[in-house]
Amino acid sequence: MSPIIAAIIMIALVILFVFFGVHIGISLFVCSVLGLWLIMGDFPTAAGILAEGPFYAVFDYGLAVIPLFVLMGLFANLSGASSDLYQAGFAWFGRLRGGLGIVTVVSNAIFAAVTGVSIASAAVFSKVAIPQMLRYGYGEKFSVGCVAGSSALGMLIPPSLIFIVFGLLANESIGSLFIAGVIPGILLTVNYAVMILLLAWLRPKLLGNPIIPKKMEWRDRFKSLYQAASVLGLAALVLGGMYGGIFTPTEAGAVGCMGALIITALKRNLSIKALHATLMDAGATTASVFLLFIGAQLFGRMLSVSGIIVALSKSITSLPVHPLLIIAGMLIVIMLMGTFLDVVSMLVIAMPIFLPIVQDLGFSFIWFGVLVALAIETGLVTPPFGMAVFVVKGAVGDLVSVEDIYRGSFPFLLVMIITMVILMFVPSLSTWLPGIM
Repeated sequence: MSPIIAAIIMIALVILFVFFGVHIGISLFVCSVLGLWLIMGDFPTAAGILAEGPFYAVFDYGLAVIPLFVLMGLFANLSGASSDLYQAGFAWFGRLRGGLGIVTVVSNAIFAAVTGVSIASAAVFSKVAIPQMLRYGYGEKFSVGCVAGSSALGMLIPPSLIFIVFGLLANESIGSLFIAGVIPGILLTVNYAVMILLLAWLRPKLLGNPIIPKKMEWRDRFKSLYQAASVLGLAALVLGGMYGGIFTPTEAGAVGCMGALIITALKRNLSIKALHATLMDAGATTASVFLLFIGAQLFGRMLSVSGIIVALSKSITSLPVHPLLIIAGMLIVIMLMGTFLDVVSMLVIAMPIFLPIVQDLGFSFIWFGVLVALAIETGLVTPPFGMAVFVVKGAVGDLVSVEDIYRGSFPFLLVMIITMVILMFVPSLSTWLPGIM
């Protein structure tokens, strides 16, 4: 059998396994072995090539950044930092027209600098922001849509799990990718805020009937900042330390993890039971990511042996179309994958195929990584399986339907797509900061 035909069959088989509910890591591993068997015609030899793959796939100091940042985010959740952030934003911006929506967006942006996981932001702010927005007269659709839509900031603003996994797959500096996400993250935050202000002025009924909260005393405003100072300081420590060259991303994860643990203890939210549950959660998340990463490395090796990547890259790069159209096509594929796959699964399946093409087209991996992060985030609020939507639904129960959450988050989806187009045509928004640092 032709090696390229064998690789195509294995790609189709992985997709089939996913639809039947097989864990993506297992699917990739099985298809890697079968693919090499078909290509080489000798099962022992194929198995021998892959025998050392799992060890070398995870035997990397850089991979320690994954459990450290995951644990930091879990400790930050446990400390109640999200509630402190929201109350501070409420005290300062709650009286603006559409102010609580903007507060939710900005709080999500700041919280993203600690958690790095969008689903965590969606779960936390469903409990923190939605009750307050409903209390002050905001509509149910807008309230849940605001939380689901703005949770996308969790994967764009560093530290980000997407950037970590992308950096490892692309052999790109994780620190540079983190830095590259800063300006796009701020841009998306600003675009969200502008969109909410425009809706408040042009289509106020979409927001409900907001009640302007009473004016806060300056003393209360500064008190709210004091209460949120711990998590703001933690974000500044982790990001400032990395960007200032004081420590590497892995060391930043360790520092942040210890800082979040101390904050949790000082807020008296740490118990033996809570610590055990948090460590188990971090272990389960890390194990799942590592299994996916092992499968991706083995699958990538099979694709390389088959020659399909080189053939596909030559075919696509020779198409008589503008290279940006090819990049746009890749992003659309990723957005479609995001409707039924989780974040890491999308990366480990698509990147071994897409990255060589991006390299042959002469584009920056850092720029492409930012676009990929944003494309993946659109899948979190896109039917039929937008994960952020289902997380919000689980948190609010029967308050609203899944369809209403999709409708409420649709304006945020449009803003994400518009921001993606801006970043595509203005690459310097992603590459300028890494270039000067």
